[in-house]
Amino acid sequence: MGKKHDNMEEKLNKIAMTLENAKIAEYVDFVNNKKKLLYINFIQGLARGFGMAIGFTALGALFIYILQSLIKLNLPLIGDFIAELVRIVQENL
Repeated sequence: MGKKHDNMEEKLNKIAMTLENAKIAEYVDFVNNKKKLLYINFIQGLARGFGMAIGFTALGALFIYILQSLIKLNLPLIGDFIAELVRIVQENL
């Protein structure tokens, strides 16, 4: 019985160390601290929103640049359509 007890105690200690290394206690404290959780989520939301705004702006600029390049190729039907699109976009900027 002594050997079984030692083996079980060793396993429990290993589990305890694994949980300690996983920082579960800190996570539980974080989740229970409503002000800190709200603050962190707010900052993450701001960062996501700012990132999306920058990303959409860059993609929009790239799209307009590609459309302007297609206009320069002077394609018959597509060129007039794209020229009108670019004109509308530039008027609204």
